[in-house]
Amino acid sequence: MPVDAVRALIPERLELDLWEGEAYVGIVPFLMRDIAPSWLPNAMAFNFLECNLRTYVHHDGRPGVWFFSLEASSWLAVQAARTGWGLPYHHARMSHHREGDEARFETVRRSDGATLKTRYRVGELLGPSKPGTLEHFFLERYLLYSVKGGRIELGQIHHTPYPARSVEVLEIEDSLVAAAGMPAVSGPPALMHFSEGVDVEVFAPRPIDRQ
Repeated sequence: MPVDAVRALIPERLELDLWEGEAYVGIVPFLMRDIAPSWLPNAMAFNFLECNLRTYVHHDGRPGVWFFSLEASSWLAVQAARTGWGLPYHHARMSHHREGDEARFETVRRSDGATLKTRYRVGELLGPSKPGTLEHFFLERYLLYSVKGGRIELGQIHHTPYPARSVEVLEIEDSLVAAAGMPAVSGPPALMHFSEGVDVEVFAPRPIDRQ
């Protein structure tokens, strides 16, 4: 993705985190399972589909992610994340189906129809990515930045390294990138990964000046 096109869409206080001079934009669809605040009984946890469009940034040497948009199938999750985190969530019609190593994922934003449709085949186990590799640059990010009330906030997450697998993309249709204000893309992604998932802890965001 052209560096200037990405930089124009992030706050001035954040710097793009480039890999060998290139700006990358990622689309990450996934299933959220057993989601609940720490104070809520496990029996009240719920599941929903989510998909985020992101780039890679840093502030004072702390690498993280910046979300251009996030789709969720749960209206409640959308409202909570918009209010509590200041994140640009959108309610979407979403579906996921997997049979063996082949899977389909689809999201269509309810407000403007922005879409991701993909069919892919899961490949061999790669294991946790190694520091210094492009895979590690993409996958092992434990901070996210957002804007709330005009202030940049930093949220922290914690999980074990992703047990990544290779992926072959069989079909893909995307308009999320263009909906975010960047040049539309075509063809398969430059790099693709799949993970069966990890347990994640998410901590409340705080203004970066208070870190």
